[in-house]
Amino acid sequence: MSRRWTEEERLAQAALIRARKPWLHATGPKTAAGKAASSRNAVTHGMDSEAARTLRKALAATRKALKALKSK
Repeated sequence: MSRRWTEEERLAQAALIRARKPWLHATGPKTAAGKAASSRNAVTHGMDSEAARTLRKALAATRKALKALKSK
């Protein structure tokens, strides 16, 4: 079961995080491999995933084949 935060705990935690400002200390990937992996983060899910791109290509090929069959 997940932890339930009270509103006071949530506000206190938010204040601690804002005081610490961890986003100012983030450095991102340093190695070439890390940079390559990071650059692929946006395309690992959703409409830009490899599976979605493959499916769109297959659908386009199917539509093209159907169009060719209909025109005969």
